[in-house]
Amino acid sequence: MSQPSPPRVRADDTMQANHYDPILVAISFFIAILAAWTALNMAGRVSTSHGRAAWIWLSGGGISMGIGVWAMHFIGMLAMDSAMSMQYSPGLTALSMAIAMASSLFALWLVSDDKLGLRRLLPGALVMGTGVVLMHYTGMAAMDFSEPIIWNYRWVSLSFVIALLASFAALWLTFRLRHEAAQVALMRFGAAVLMGIAIAGMHYTGMMAAQFPNQMPMAHQGLDGNWLAVLVSVVTLFILGITLLISMLDARQQARTSLLASSLAEANKELAQLALQDTLTRLPNRVLFEDRLSQAIHKADRESRPFALMFMDLDGFKAVNDAFGHDVGDKLLVAVTGRLQLPLSGHYTLARIGGDEFVLLADISAPDDAARLASALVHAIDAPFLIDPYELVVTLSVGIALYPHDGQNDRELMFNADAAMYHTKHTGRNGYHFFQPSMNTFAQQQLQLMNDLWMAVERQELRLHYQPKCHALTGEIMGFEALLRWEHPLKGLLVPDIFLPLAEKTGIIIPMGNWVINEACRQLSEWRKQGQLNWSMAVNLSALQFEQPMLIETVMASLTRHDIPPEMLILEVTETTAMHNPELSVAVLTRLTELGVKASIDDFGTGYSSLLHLKRLPACELKIDRAFVKELKGEGEDATIVSAIVALAHTLNLRVVAEGVETQAQREFLTQLGCNTLQGYLLGKPVSAEAITARHQHAS
Repeated sequence: MSQPSPPRVRADDTMQANHYDPILVAISFFIAILAAWTALNMAGRVSTSHGRAAWIWLSGGGISMGIGVWAMHFIGMLAMDSAMSMQYSPGLTALSMAIAMASSLFALWLVSDDKLGLRRLLPGALVMGTGVVLMHYTGMAAMDFSEPIIWNYRWVSLSFVIALLASFAALWLTFRLRHEAAQVALMRFGAAVLMGIAIAGMHYTGMMAAQFPNQMPMAHQGLDGNWLAVLVSVVTLFILGITLLISMLDARQQARTSLLASSLAEANKELAQLALQDTLTRLPNRVLFEDRLSQAIHKADRESRPFALMFMDLDGFKAVNDAFGHDVGDKLLVAVTGRLQLPLSGHYTLARIGGDEFVLLADISAPDDAARLASALVHAIDAPFLIDPYELVVTLSVGIALYPHDGQNDRELMFNADAAMYHTKHTGRNGYHFFQPSMNTFAQQQLQLMNDLWMAVERQELRLHYQPKCHALTGEIMGFEALLRWEHPLKGLLVPDIFLPLAEKTGIIIPMGNWVINEACRQLSEWRKQGQLNWSMAVNLSALQFEQPMLIETVMASLTRHDIPPEMLILEVTETTAMHNPELSVAVLTRLTELGVKASIDDFGTGYSSLLHLKRLPACELKIDRAFVKELKGEGEDATIVSAIVALAHTLNLRVVAEGVETQAQREFLTQLGCNTLQGYLLGKPVSAEAITARHQHAS
């Protein structure tokens, strides 16, 4: 910036001409720009802080900024190069600094608000500009002269106008640029330069208005200006530098915290979606559905309007999952979701709460509306699904409960709709039924049975019966198959068909299956102690049990505990279970056979075997399902199938076990075909271990 032109002097040359030290002038401009930069940064800190932190930034920023503005003014006065050795009044010097700080605090407070309209901006600029002018001329008054300074009031007025315009611009720019952003940083720098020039310009305009007496100052004690310029510059730069450094570090930390908060908010949003949505179909899950159901009940109570709750289950989905794998099953569920949404309109909530279980909340005016909607849903699922490369057919069973007629709360409605759905399944599937109180009898029985089943292992109510496996030619007992029974305290002895589906549905099948393995090994150990060293023991594995990672450890621990040779235990795995995950089946059965345990493929011929995978399974035998043996005659399709199975087994070097043998004709035909082992009521029914022990002790 060019040096200001010297003011006019009196003709008698009694006034001192104003000349300036260029180095100190440059320092004053630098401090003015630095003070403006500090103001912009402090405004950003104040606007983004709250409570006590905002007041700390406001106070610290106002003090630092005020010191910077005052220092610029004071160094500007010290820059005046004259023959005089200037001295200053400490009181007025301190007062000018206080005015600078007060103006700065006011400015920061003003721009910290969310809005800054002209009604606030214009009075604020007037107050701040007046404060800057007062600070300047109070500082000028602090200079001690024997004669007063002569003022040019045109220059004084111009300095006041510059102060007002500079204050207006400073407040507006500070308010606009107080938030952090990449593009704001560069704009802040430019704004700081303009504001610094304006502040310094106001000072030097005010200095132009002064004509100093051409004489030595009064001889009394004061502050010596020779070293004061250096001291004020260093202290001011230190204060402003520290303030800016703390501000920038806080801004960086705040930006990092904001980024982490944003990332955390996004993660929480995703977690909320995962917690409330089914990940496969993107439908609401059970948690969200229960909340929607509660809201529907409150709304129905307020408006006195009914709504329908429909419990839906796919018929035949388990067979698809078992036959084609979970990948195909998942694609089918997605396709079913799309079909179910087609007939829906208005206010509704469709949710998936289980494997193939869906529920629907729908507003209705009358029961007929629910019937029409349920019929549309059933027909929407009727058509085959094309899941490349398969054409799959499933149907839909629907149970309907109406609020408030069929339940006063969410649990009653869900329970009754579920009961109506099971009634649909037991009466032919592929349809719908409204809930009737009589349906609760069966549902409550199932619920009570499930509760009792949880306690069956702990109460030692499980029993094993053993069915003999006999040599086809001689009829000699070669071993037994362990068959599970439940000695219910009220219902008596229950067969697996009654409770195993519930056990698999609830997961109780895992501890129950482990108990069966251990108990079968224990009983075989007892028979071996009685001299029956050639008997083997066959144990069935459920699909859930077969997929458990601890299966091998459980089996080997039972064998070791009861001192059973591994080759005397045969684990029977159904064809469907083995083919569900062929790679896993091969790995598990290979490991078991390496340890000496034998494997048998049960229910052969009823699933969807791949001969490519079948030949890789390390099994020792195939069991022909009783469905083929039941109607077996010398001629017919069953005979042809059984003959093919036997031939296949022999080709693969597998022994053949035929179960369900009930007549002598069946026994002779199967023996002639080449079956190695026979099993069925003709050869022996499942009985308790005590009965088998007593029979053989009597025979001996």
